Amino acid sequence: MEPSSVRTDVWVWSVRLFPSRSAATTACKGGHVHVNGKRAKPAAALTVGDRVEATTPGGPRVVVVTRLLTKRVGAAVAVECYTDHSPAPPPKEERLAMPRRERGAGRPTKRERRQIDRFRGR
Repeated sequence: MEPSSVRTDVWVWSVRLFPSRSAATTACKGGHVHVNGKRAKPAAALTVGDRVEATTPGGPRVVVVTRLLTKRVGAAVAVECYTDHSPAPPPKEERLAMPRRERGAGRPTKRERRQIDRFRGR
């Protein structure tokens, strides 16, 4: 028997939008998950027909709930539990490529290290 509602963090983890339950909970607490346009707390009730917008490690995802889950399932079953309305990923040439240091250039200076950290978002 399917439940009438389920926790937001449990559902986004069980349909494999996030790699772990703790990552899903942290994303909810951090404001990276929105349900029906509003920021969702981890324990917010999720029902069939809700629109979930999540900023995941793989990029932004927009899905509509079609079936509720309380346990993590295989990828083939997880895809059947939502309708995906995510934007298409940007073309390969638009993605930022990680700059590479020349071979033999030595250790980065303090200034270069700070620039690398700033670029990576640390």
